[in-house]
Amino acid sequence: MTVSIVTMKSLAWLGIMLVAGLLLAAVDVSIAKPAHPHIILIVADDLGWDDVSFHGSTEIPTPNIDQLAQDGVILHNYYVMPLCTPTRSALMTGRHPIHLGLQHNTIGGAQPYGLGLNETLISQLLKHQGYQTHIVGKWHLGMFAKEYLPLNRGFDSHFGYLLGHEDYLDHTAQDGPLYWGYDFQNNSQIYKPIFGQYGTEILTAEVKRVITSHDPSQPLFLYVAQQAVHAGNSDHPLQAPENYVQRFPYITNEKRRIFAGMVSALDDSIGSIIMYLNEAGLYKDSVIIFTTDNGGAGHGYDGSVGCNWPLRGMKSTPWEGGVRGVGFVNSPMLEKPRRVSADLIHVSDWFPTMYRIAGGNVSALGDDIYGQDVWDTVSKGAPSPRNEILLNIDPLAPYAALRVGDYKIVIGDSDHGIWDNWYPPLGVSRENQEKNEQGLNSLTDRSVLPPVVSCLLPRPSNASTNCKPFEKPCLFNIKNDPCEFYNIADWNQDILSEMITRLNQFNATAVPPKNVPNDPKGNPKLHGGNWVPWINLTKPVL
Repeated sequence: MTVSIVTMKSLAWLGIMLVAGLLLAAVDVSIAKPAHPHIILIVADDLGWDDVSFHGSTEIPTPNIDQLAQDGVILHNYYVMPLCTPTRSALMTGRHPIHLGLQHNTIGGAQPYGLGLNETLISQLLKHQGYQTHIVGKWHLGMFAKEYLPLNRGFDSHFGYLLGHEDYLDHTAQDGPLYWGYDFQNNSQIYKPIFGQYGTEILTAEVKRVITSHDPSQPLFLYVAQQAVHAGNSDHPLQAPENYVQRFPYITNEKRRIFAGMVSALDDSIGSIIMYLNEAGLYKDSVIIFTTDNGGAGHGYDGSVGCNWPLRGMKSTPWEGGVRGVGFVNSPMLEKPRRVSADLIHVSDWFPTMYRIAGGNVSALGDDIYGQDVWDTVSKGAPSPRNEILLNIDPLAPYAALRVGDYKIVIGDSDHGIWDNWYPPLGVSRENQEKNEQGLNSLTDRSVLPPVVSCLLPRPSNASTNCKPFEKPCLFNIKNDPCEFYNIADWNQDILSEMITRLNQFNATAVPPKNVPNDPKGNPKLHGGNWVPWINLTKPVL
């Protein structure tokens, strides 16, 4: 396996090179300007709040991600859905998953359902605006019939995989104990030349091909759905080339050390993508949106060790650690860059925002979408158009969560509440963390205040027991208590009542979850050991 390596010492230079490259690109006028800005949408998989150093973590340096975030607008009250499929469905349609039937769990490889064919995706809208549209990486919005694949949903090309995760080297995907098969496609065709090559780097190489072959005078929509840092299959959930892992000798926990290597590979990928955009003359006309799809998977969830510290909970949960997302926007077109935005923003907001950036008429999108156009909020610092975010209503878990202003209500929980604790990073001594912090401070520009979450209030001894969401609703003031230590429901019955009413209003508009059992005909064993569509539709369904 060939692995390109950037040493820890050279990471600082890469950050400096990025800044220099951006400045050079900004003055390059030799390339024709596209009719609309290029839109680069980067989605990291299972990246936790404390897995990036621009959130104040001293454990895993992410200098390239940090530099982009610091030079752009960091989103401090940005929310995603608790799981992958719901977030990606909201991202692609601007609709809330409760209105798509995708509010519960994720789509399994052998489950015959997906994001409805009656939905209009952002890729389809941008095609109408004259964009070339490409997806590199993960799909996970349904693959039981070819009509559900990216090439039939507005994308000109797709290089990547269809399920929710896969092995980083052999590119097989496990779906439960019975189904296991190869899952990598190039434009809907099984593609095996990359067998044995590291997933994060393969996708980065394809991004380079797309960017370098693109005509800069035509607007580009590039959706980079990276594999990192989602766990692989159950036999080898954490995988990173050894030279990446060796960057973190101070992390004593072996799993967290490998995971740090996965994050570092992602960070290198981001640095490379910006370099490619600069070299191709595209960056000066680009808007780059970076987001995770959900909170980090930690403490053994999926065999992974991501971290959302000091937030409560993790991936799949309605707690802040599951839904408060890592996100930022970087672009030369930002009127007020280099700041931290505290405005409420939801992942569905990127749909109308991208459409507006592309010259579309947002008002023509109608009332069916949940997302709000937040371009003025991001680019100019205008107040967010929203004061509330429905975090989810999952009738099968069951749980519901809503944030309105500073307040958040949680009713019920996912997975019987087993992931609702606080999980600090693993395997880092205080001494080594302090040493690493000294090195980290030399890597990135700290002139923008890092958006560090402080719990503000001391953790009470009954933090784990003062909220019992399966027994009665819990209420938190997220502005004053972002770590969700203090359930204040008993002292704020009027606020609680109003939020329950609002949840009931949302629930009245919800459609039932689409989830269906596995179809044995989707077993890869029946298709040459490959994950492929297995149903021929006679008419659009689901």
